[in-house]
Amino acid sequence: MTISAEPGPVKGIRLGTASAGLYNKQRDDVLIIELTLQSSTALVLTRNAFQAAPVTIARRNSAHPARFLVINAGNANAGTGQQGLNNTEHICEYVAKQTGCESQQILPFSTGVIGQQLPLDLIRTAIPVAIDHLSPDGWLAAAQAIMTTDTRVKIASCNFQIAGQTCQITGIAKGSGMIHPDMATMLAFVATDASVPQAVLQNCLDEVVGDTFNVISVDGDTSTNDACVLMATGQAGNTEIEAGSAEYQQLKDAVFGVCASLAEQIVRDGEGATKFIRIQVESALSTEEAKVIGKTIAGSQLVKTAFFASDPNWGRILAAIGRSPVENLDVARVSIWLNEVNILQDGNPYPNYREEDGQRVMSCSEITIRVALQRGKAQATILSCDLSYDYVKINADYRT
Repeated sequence: MTISAEPGPVKGIRLGTASAGLYNKQRDDVLIIELTLQSSTALVLTRNAFQAAPVTIARRNSAHPARFLVINAGNANAGTGQQGLNNTEHICEYVAKQTGCESQQILPFSTGVIGQQLPLDLIRTAIPVAIDHLSPDGWLAAAQAIMTTDTRVKIASCNFQIAGQTCQITGIAKGSGMIHPDMATMLAFVATDASVPQAVLQNCLDEVVGDTFNVISVDGDTSTNDACVLMATGQAGNTEIEAGSAEYQQLKDAVFGVCASLAEQIVRDGEGATKFIRIQVESALSTEEAKVIGKTIAGSQLVKTAFFASDPNWGRILAAIGRSPVENLDVARVSIWLNEVNILQDGNPYPNYREEDGQRVMSCSEITIRVALQRGKAQATILSCDLSYDYVKINADYRT
């Protein structure tokens, strides 16, 4: 299976964009996604207690067959209280009126500045334009419309076989900062034309998210608006996929490939990032233990700033491992590598380690931290990046 950055159209999906003027510069910031009547949808949403109004409404409306998604960038509609919920419901009703469906069939999503009410007049003006622009080839424009601090679009696409029938899957995502998800990424929308019942589709998304969007970290912050939507239109002509079947595994592999690509693209576009860091934790007691240690390393500001400075201060990695919430960790069995350079062996500094070797690795744009715990057979990989001056500048100036 080859993942492409060229978006392949998905039968049964149309996308349209427009500008509501939510940014200082002219750009599209409203997206409408249309699904056919036969479609099923699966959602994974943020676990942040301050959930944005659209997250609350999307969760409620997900009990009904979805016909349209409405997404805006530039305003998160989070921390906006009852008025924010009212505004979201109004947008759903407006889209429903424009398209001839029920408001419960609309799934809303937002991203941008927290704590500001949606400018309803502006968004209402943009929605009919976006509907007029609906097209099966609207994926690139859609990926651009949902961007906030992103510097590049994030698209992944492939086709796969189900019982000899070719199916298409394409996804877009946005996210660059406030990335340390406890469910997914900032926003991700993935669609396939395969025929998949809702319960099977939801199970597939739940299984894939844990090892794709949930193993990335840019800055240790989760969002109030995180959402990942997987849509299946049933237009490919395949027999409906059953849970546990060989066809289900083929579907899951395709969804995993697209989501893993999108997740990696988010980290590579981390706000102000100059280095891509892969943290491999092996020989752990459990996969969850490996992920906990990997995420602790990824979330350490001292580790991240050392990588930005190309400083082989590996004691920061050791300290992060040591403070991970892991019981009975035997540090005398821990070994650490930076790329191929062994820096710690069985809890002791590697005798042949040289500072210049560590410096050479830390000067690379892509670095792998490998940690061997010698506790079991489980492993996990976490994706992260460094923390630069530009990260501070981007977020200090976010609202100006």
